[in-house]
Amino acid sequence: MEMLAQIATSTRILGIDWHFWKVVGWAGNIIFFSRFFVQWYATEKQKKVVVPNAFWWLSLAGSFCLLAYGFWRRDSVFIFAYLFTWIPYIRNLVISRRVARQSAICASCGTEAPPRAHFCPHCGLKLDSMQSPAGTR
Repeated sequence: MEMLAQIATSTRILGIDWHFWKVVGWAGNIIFFSRFFVQWYATEKQKKVVVPNAFWWLSLAGSFCLLAYGFWRRDSVFIFAYLFTWIPYIRNLVISRRVARQSAICASCGTEAPPRAHFCPHCGLKLDSMQSPAGTR
């Protein structure tokens, strides 16, 4: 019984001393690593290399957790490694949002036309006959 009580109150699991900041650091690692699976799945699904927005959101969340952990440890190498990574992640999310707003869905065939296209790349319908992804143009 005493052994069970000791295990329940122990903060050492798998040889690791666990506390709040250790959980933040490991969560950051797991979140950051999970973006690999998101990108892999999107690429396999579309049969071409794709980087979905979820990849950038996971990158942002994971790197912020790891940056917080680095500050807690007062590790300058760790801090510098994650201090500026948010810049390209946010930039890619901004670009993605801008492109999505400029894209249009063909009213005839449902194909997404690239930004600034005058005709549907699939059926050739004129851009004036297209609807934006949100349903407004």
